[in-house]
Amino acid sequence: MKIVVVGGSGRIGGKLVYNLRQDDYRVLEASPTFGVDTLTEAGLAKALEGASVVVDVTQSPSLDGADAKAFFETSGRHLLAAGRAAGVGHHIALSIVGTDRLQASGYFQAKKLQEDLVKASGIPFTILRSTQFFEFITGVVQDGTTRDVVISPAPVQPIAGEDVAEALADLVLGAPLNDTVEVAGPERYRLDDLATQVLTAYEDPRRVVADVHAPYFGAELDERSLLPGERPRIAPTRFSDWLRQSLQAPAPAGLHSNRKG
Repeated sequence: MKIVVVGGSGRIGGKLVYNLRQDDYRVLEASPTFGVDTLTEAGLAKALEGASVVVDVTQSPSLDGADAKAFFETSGRHLLAAGRAAGVGHHIALSIVGTDRLQASGYFQAKKLQEDLVKASGIPFTILRSTQFFEFITGVVQDGTTRDVVISPAPVQPIAGEDVAEALADLVLGAPLNDTVEVAGPERYRLDDLATQVLTAYEDPRRVVADVHAPYFGAELDERSLLPGERPRIAPTRFSDWLRQSLQAPAPAGLHSNRKG
């Protein structure tokens, strides 16, 4: 079977491609880097020829609401139309836990639009909503101001990017669910506690300021905003283990796969 990973040169896409190839699956990386552009449709029809499964892990170049909406609508419509024409049997899209609850944010409105396009496409589908990546949270903390890191104290159940790639790979090898499922890390924290751990690990002297009004993609968070529902898939990697490993020498880009081919 031919698997096309759209966004295959990105953080999650690269891990997914690597892991599937380690298990001897036929995988095509589709991104502008590899001559496939979902916005202009350049190379798109050819990339999807003979594809059984398409995995959409694209990300908008801009997190601004209007830009993100334009990206996900245009990219999504082009990708799904090409998928229908190619007879794709399973379309998998990566989204975010809490999308429905964060519609005050233009970015999350864009992600909801992407999900709705998939559901209405007529192609058998699975949508995987993930909690926040460890890598994303660490980046947000490190990008704070020169003196303070102001962040919401909202609860979160973050996950390693590698575990998200593993969850996607399992969906690739299964039948379409025509539903939305969730994946989350094994532990719950408050965002400000995670920020403190990151600053301590990097010996960063800045202080963490917990502010319930601190915006998250333009929306305020409450106690439930970022948490999964009752039955998410629980990934194995703990934040403390991931953070310790991230401080050591960089690992190979794809890490390893836990599945058998």
